[in-house]
Amino acid sequence: MAISLQKGQRISLEKQGQSIQRICVGVNWGAIVKKGWFGGTKQEDVDLDASCALFDEQNQLVDLVFFQHLRSACGAVQHSGDDREGDAGGEDDGLDNEVITVNLPGLPANVSTIVFVLNSFLEQDFKDIPYAHIRLYEGTPERVDSEFAKLDVANDPAFNGKVCMVMGKFYKKDGTWKFQAIGEPTSDRNLEGLLNTVVRSYLN
Repeated sequence: MAISLQKGQRISLEKQGQSIQRICVGVNWGAIVKKGWFGGTKQEDVDLDASCALFDEQNQLVDLVFFQHLRSACGAVQHSGDDREGDAGGEDDGLDNEVITVNLPGLPANVSTIVFVLNSFLEQDFKDIPYAHIRLYEGTPERVDSEFAKLDVANDPAFNGKVCMVMGKFYKKDGTWKFQAIGEPTSDRNLEGLLNTVVRSYLN
């Protein structure tokens, strides 16, 4: 059963005594469904953007993977592509809308931290977006083999009025990769501001 992550919680990336080599970080959300005229409904597409930044031990940016740069230079980090709609009708289809896959052994030796962030490209309030959540699992963007951690965003009042958040980070300690769930909204309005906040507050 997957761990329900709490803010600040740290977990080991091991399974049955073996380090997990390939991990998917998936973000899932629904389109916003609003009541229309005469009892009908209308759908508002939701464009959330999952991104991840790779840093070295000096907290210098090594690479950035996002919707305009889907693969890291080393090839170890890949983005599934930009989803600009969310699940149709606000109904969860069981798959994540955007997935970042990390092959940990393929990372350059100088990469010590990978931070995952999420921003609402159209500045749609997180509180209005159905069932937004983040999860870590083994598998592919099209298939979930084993889900082992999940962070709920939609039901956390801390995200009301926010359009950017720091999801979590992989960090290397004593040669072993671990994960910390951060789950903190920020006051930023775009990816550039969000990355500045990461460097200032979330790398140490």
